[in-house]
Amino acid sequence: MFKNINLEKTYQFLLISLAFLMPMTVAGANTVIVIICFLWLFSGDYKAKYKQIIESKMLIASIIFFGLHVLGLIWTENIIWGLEITHKMWYFLLLFPVLHSIVNKDYVKYYIIAFLIAISITEIISYLVWFQIIEQFKNAFLADPTPFMSHISYNVILAFSIYLVCHELIFNKDISQKFFLWYGFLSIAMIINMFITQGRAGQVMFFAVLAILIFQFFDTKKLKALILILVIIPSVFITAYIVSPTFKDRSDGTILSITNLEQYNMSSVGHRIVFAKNSWKLIKKNPFIGVGTGDFPDEYKKINQINTPSHPNVTNPHNMYTLVWSQLGLVGLLSMLSIMYYQVKLSFLESNKFYRDVGFALPILFLIIMFSDSYLLGHYTTLMYIFFSSFLYKRFD
Repeated sequence: MFKNINLEKTYQFLLISLAFLMPMTVAGANTVIVIICFLWLFSGDYKAKYKQIIESKMLIASIIFFGLHVLGLIWTENIIWGLEITHKMWYFLLLFPVLHSIVNKDYVKYYIIAFLIAISITEIISYLVWFQIIEQFKNAFLADPTPFMSHISYNVILAFSIYLVCHELIFNKDISQKFFLWYGFLSIAMIINMFITQGRAGQVMFFAVLAILIFQFFDTKKLKALILILVIIPSVFITAYIVSPTFKDRSDGTILSITNLEQYNMSSVGHRIVFAKNSWKLIKKNPFIGVGTGDFPDEYKKINQINTPSHPNVTNPHNMYTLVWSQLGLVGLLSMLSIMYYQVKLSFLESNKFYRDVGFALPILFLIIMFSDSYLLGHYTTLMYIFFSSFLYKRFD
């Protein structure tokens, strides 16, 4: 059907475009995704595509995870919401296998550069708003300058970008002077930007990034790495606490909410603790197969009205683990975790340091932040996870 176009070059152009648009626009990224999937579905060579998917346990685990959402529709009563959740998970059925099959090792550096250019543009706009050079717009406010998405997603993507840039600075011995200077400036700008915005999960992820980078640098000297982590992370935290009023306020708010839960139970942290408690009651009633893909909002509302009627009803407990466990039971939770398990396993088998290190860091960082929100449900963070997973774990010929 597409004999008159060079599919390989077209795919790579689209992937670079997707990497650039991914952190800035939902509509733009989705348009590219639709074109990629359309070309892939109607370009033939289905036996080779099927073989590539069936030979990857990671991709099979991803498809099974989506399939459980479809299966969970059988025992759900709220089929409309169930279809909405299933729709959000379609990346695990189609996009992940599609991207995995078309990524090209020779273009990986261009994917990453395009992604980092987009992050650089986002940061420039963030600083322009923060310095009041341009007016506040969209999601970018003076107190929280995150232009194209909320701080919940922005700081997570920023933290992962910091990891990529710092990994290149530390480990890439062949990096050119031009890129070394750009990455050096970019890393400093991103770290400062991390603490003038309000995403606490991303800030936690940043400290995890520091720990991972230190361990990866002192690969054979674990004790030395641990000592440095115990020195560097508190030092960076204290410095950020002193220098950044935003970080200080968010840190103080978190501590107050945890230590005085009854008084601050209506804070965002207080809400999350209540969500977790109520969700656990829901899980205990249906531990193995859950309440079904669409019934979390209705079932949570019943428990909330009895135990915590002053708190809002929610469609999402802001915790990926409790959401999946509530909906699909222990089977669903293990299915989701199996994707990360295969990713970590594949990273250990990789001889290339970049793929080994970044391939290990990606699932570990997501395993950490998914305690504070459903980061495989939101567009920006899910797409970043799927996009980078598509080439980090591919065994290129």
